Amino acid sequence: MLRNLFIGFCTQSKKTEFHLANRLDRDTSGVILVTKSHNVAAKLVKAFTDHKVRKTYIASCVGQAPKWKKMTIKSGHGRSKFGACRVYAAKDVGRTLPSGSSVRDMETLFEVLSINGDQCNQESSEIDIVVEKKSSVGLVGNKVAVLVRAYPRSGRTHQIQLHYQYLGILVKGDVKYEGVYKWNGRVCDGHQLHAESLSFEHPVTGSTIVINAPLPSWATQG
Repeated sequence: MLRNLFIGFCTQSKKTEFHLANRLDRDTSGVILVTKSHNVAAKLVKAFTDHKVRKTYIASCVGQAPKWKKMTIKSGHGRSKFGACRVYAAKDVGRTLPSGSSVRDMETLFEVLSINGDQCNQESSEIDIVVEKKSSVGLVGNKVAVLVRAYPRSGRTHQIQLHYQYLGILVKGDVKYEGVYKWNGRVCDGHQLHAESLSFEHPVTGSTIVINAPLPSWATQG
């Protein structure tokens, strides 16, 4: 769909030079930022690298019912010797791994929007979680459907999925990170993770830009 959009634009414009300022995983929907200037793209890429771009994601998950409305999780991020991304303890940040890479810091704020379709009313419930072990929390008790908004404060590969997995709330359809393939008799067509918004300072004018992507149907059905 995105490819067809570019082709259609190119046929109507003499300018065919485009630059991606951000990327999404294949099954993730939402905001993609494209520029028509190499210089602007370079500035935006630096803004992403310096964590000056504010991002929100929304995900439909299955797992244990969260006890808090807001959860900030801080951990390390690294790759195993086989290349798989993993959550590491916060104290491991800076440590060199057998793969040759090092553990980097990773932080995400999660806000629970609904549980089994009912709005989360724990208005003042909040917790900070500092990961002390490499393992995940794991699933305990009955599974519920949870709609969660994520505010990543760093930009590590598969960061949101890894932190969801650690908390025991798994993105529907994301079988790579233990997400269910089916829920309530419905097959999940791709993982239900959506890049909801981007906000940043325009690299030329300095004005604040906010871009929102329309929510997919699964995000409004609970």
